[in-house]
Amino acid sequence: QVQLVESGGGLVQPGGSLRLSCAASGSIFSVNTMAWYRQAPGQQRELVASITSVGRTNYVDSVKGRFTISRDNAKNTVYLQMNSLKPEDTAVYYCNAYIADKGTMYRAVEYWGKGTLVTVSS
Repeated sequence: QVQLVESGGGLVQPGGSLRLSCAASGSIFSVNTMAWYRQAPGQQRELVASITSVGRTNYVDSVKGRFTISRDNAKNTVYLQMNSLKPEDTAVYYCNAYIADKGTMYRAVEYWGKGTLVTVSS
């Protein structure tokens, strides 16, 4: 019954900004690491940024200094602030999280959102 729902994607000009949100809902016991992946047409899915339950972050080199991942544990939500966007950032962005539901409690399971499209173009 756990699901991830993304929002915030859209069309933006180069140099612009977008903020993606992803909220986990359902019978949640705990949310562990959360992350954003992206996949451009014909390309492999790529880890963009991740954040642990205590706020430790990591980023792929291509977005360092431009993107910021954060989370609100009370809302079971992860965000991706994307600044100085480039055409090569165009992709479907997927939310990812390891979640222990109330049925398993101590066993975290990987969940994926359905994806939200980010298009960076003039």
